Amino acid sequence: MAEAEGPRPPHPSHARGEPRDGAFPPRLARSARVPGGRPDRGPGWTGREFEVTVGPVAHGGHCVARFEGRVVFVRHSLPGERVVVRVTEDRQPGYCRADAVEVLEAAPDRVERPCPYSGPGRCGGCDWQHVSPEGQRRLAADVVREQLTRLGGLDAGDPVVRDLVVEELPGGPLRWRSRARFAVDRTGTPGLRRHRSHDVVVLDDCPITVETAALAVLSRRWPGAGAVDVAVDSAGAVTTTRLDRRGVPTSTRVLQPGEDVAAAPAGRAGRRAAGRDWEVEGTGFWQVHEAAADALVAAVADAADVRRGETVLDLYAGAGLFGGALAPAAGESGRVVCVEADAGACAAAEANLAGLPQAEVWQGEVDAEGLTGLLEELGRTPDVVVLDPPRAGAGAAVSRVLADTGARAVVYVACDPASLGRDVAVFRAAGYRPAAVRGFAAFPMTAHVECVALLVPSA
Repeated sequence: MAEAEGPRPPHPSHARGEPRDGAFPPRLARSARVPGGRPDRGPGWTGREFEVTVGPVAHGGHCVARFEGRVVFVRHSLPGERVVVRVTEDRQPGYCRADAVEVLEAAPDRVERPCPYSGPGRCGGCDWQHVSPEGQRRLAADVVREQLTRLGGLDAGDPVVRDLVVEELPGGPLRWRSRARFAVDRTGTPGLRRHRSHDVVVLDDCPITVETAALAVLSRRWPGAGAVDVAVDSAGAVTTTRLDRRGVPTSTRVLQPGEDVAAAPAGRAGRRAAGRDWEVEGTGFWQVHEAAADALVAAVADAADVRRGETVLDLYAGAGLFGGALAPAAGESGRVVCVEADAGACAAAEANLAGLPQAEVWQGEVDAEGLTGLLEELGRTPDVVVLDPPRAGAGAAVSRVLADTGARAVVYVACDPASLGRDVAVFRAAGYRPAAVRGFAAFPMTAHVECVALLVPSA
């Protein structure tokens, strides 16, 4: 259910003080650049520069290099490149973080950044503005494969791992984000945050966000706000929600297409997916890429292969997208139970499932104790389980409870490959194996990737 963040404060951040005219920030001391001889760390390497050859991509939007026995996590780089890095953070004895501030030998996938706010020392929400779209998908596939082998325990030669690709979604790498959170500085000026920083970079635009949504926030000031959520629905209505500095929503307004003045919201926003309309809270959860809902519903339906009369459990159900899309296949003799903790999302799900007699909504947290009670009340083993957990994943306890059901198919929708890898390891230990994993480029220009994994009993 969770999404990755791009222009939004947890999942990946943005900020202030970008250099003028697209130049890199002024360099600090270059005492460490000379090859040979380990620099004197003194209080640490922060601010030092040196040359490295960049190694493989890693989870988190950076690549791995080594310098004088230490690991260096390098942003704004690509595998195989020779770059000058500037250390931005040095808090651990075994590794430090750095930006590539000069490219000496570029990789074939390097391109000019389409966003003027992207780059070292600037907005931190996009990880891969410097990478071609095809290269971004290859990097994302490498990350998913690495997490499935290192954390999930799968063999690199397993076809599920070996043949994995990240599929492109329609629409291109820009203007795909239909929902975002913008930070607001102390003067009331909106923007996005620098990587691993609370500083706010003041923006005129965010090129990966739908233009009307970006304009609705960035063209005005928000005195007293700490952040602003914005979403544009399928009809083009733009909803903005102001949050205070504690992250508590304080007001919501809707700007209808063709109107100049926002009004208090009336009802829910409309979204279109899987051949029908859906209701959702104005800035409530929905896949942020405008094409992602359709792609993920198709992938989930294909993996689940729901049959007439079956019982389907849809966990972290949000507005009921997956459960509602699968219900017709179960038929009136089947049963689809959507479980969601958020009251607003449950209300939207009730409305979305109203015409499906086999579908129902249960409000509650998805944890091991609650799930055990739910399964007892359900009175039968689910045939299919669909789960779309937040970034942290389902976790070991929930994964073990689900594996104990013996469901013929568990379809796991993941926005974080590390969480997917950890939970796959738990399912494998409990007698399930991944039969298929598909990746989707649902967050272009960022290191985030959406996956759909089908887990089936091993025997």
